[in-house]
Order: sequence, then structure tokens, then C-alpha cells
Amino acid sequence: MATIGLLYPGHSAEDDYPRLETRLRQDAPDAELRLPLVHTSVGEDAHRVDALLDLGGTDRLAEGARSLQERHSLDALMWACTSGSFVFGWDGAHEQVAALSDLTGLPTSSTSLAFVQACRSLGAERVAVAASYPHDVAEHFVTFLRRGGIEVTAMGSHDIVTAAEVGTLGREQVMAIVEGAERRDAQAVLVPDTAMHTLSWIEDLEGTAGMPVLTANQVTVHEGLRLLGPVPRLPGLGALFVPTRTSS
Repeated sequence: MATIGLLYPGHSAEDDYPRLETRLRQDAPDAELRLPLVHTSVGEDAHRVDALLDLGGTDRLAEGARSLQERHSLDALMWACTSGSFVFGWDGAHEQVAALSDLTGLPTSSTSLAFVQACRSLGAERVAVAASYPHDVAEHFVTFLRRGGIEVTAMGSHDIVTAAEVGTLGREQVMAIVEGAERRDAQAVLVPDTAMHTLSWIEDLEGTAGMPVLTANQVTVHEGLRLLGPVPRLPGLGALFVPTRTSS
């Protein structure tokens, strides 16, 4: 059984993960995946760079990691937050997870790094971004992807200021965000924000887009599994969980 600990900021779409666990127990009992989660502290719930730098601060993450290890025997650890990792830049995001790994002794990554690895796993070099964030924050994600060798062909932002509001978006609203993305020349659509519910709708989103769709909660699970070895084929989670090549 793989046990991937999740550091999740605040309260918005954290129920995506236990719902996935429940569904996999029914549809893929051999997967044996556990996703214990702890809520990391939040100073201000705002998609604003200064607030996001505080959200991903060392002390907040270390406190959450220690709490998770006290409660669970973990195989890997994920900082389940996109904006609270990419705002630190490419080098800063790596330093962020290295500090957590040093603290816990666990293989560790973050959702931002997971997006880059997921693109590599799919062989997707050109992507469209459909972001919930304000434009300036979304631009930080675009810069991060480019630093990881991923070309962004188009970026759409939806100016949602708080994670709490993103967490209220339903299936039709998330579908509309993906459908509205400019997908010409792209090989995949990226939907960053772990505050957005998506794990129950990946295949619907891919049907709408006509191509692979990578969402924050989806790539977080994928990266946690990738840290432990070959990623198993899991039903309902889209093209990313149908292994076609070895990621680096």
C-alpha cells in the first residue's frame, strides 16, 4: 500500500482526495492508495504573491509535516499547493521541497513540480493554461513552466481571488474553464489550483478538451506515486494514468 501524505493549505477542495480513495477501493482495489492529509495554516486566503509566499513559508510547512508524521506512517510527502510553490520560482520550489525532505526523511515534491513532471510523462511539450488565478499570479505559473522546459501556447486567467471561492466551483463551471481555454497548438490543458475540485471529472474534462487535461489534484497524486516507482494505471484519472513512457 502506498501512503502519500498531503500538506494542504486551508479548506476548499480537500475532499477530492478521500473521494478518490473511496472510488479506487471500489474500482481498483489492487491500487491500495492512501492519501492522509493535514491542513497547513493560512495567514490570508488570497491569490496574491505576498500572501502566497507566506502560505508556502518554511514554518507553516514544517509544522504540517511534523503533524502528518506523528499520525501516519508515510512513504512520500506532497506539498499539495500550486501557487504556494511556483511563486518561489524554479529554484525556490526545489529548495522548498528539499527542506521538507530533509526534515522528514521522505521523498517529497510539490504540485508545481508535479505539473512539469506530468507534462514530461505525457511527452507534452506545448500546453495551454486555464488558471483560476488573477492574471499576474497566473503569469508566475507560466514562467515556472517555461523554466521547466514546457512551452505555454496560451494562458487564460479567471481572476478568482480566494481559494475558498475556487472550492465552490461545480462541475459545469470547471468544464467551462477548460472548454474556454485556447487549445490551438497545445498538446494538453493545465488547470492549476488544488482548491478546485476535479478528480471526479477528469475524463469529462478530457472529452471536452479533446486532449489530455492535467489538474492540480490529479498531478499531485501522480507525482506522489512517481516518487515511489512506476505509476500504476488508475481508472478515471485520464491520460496521465495510462503509462506510455518513462518520465525523468
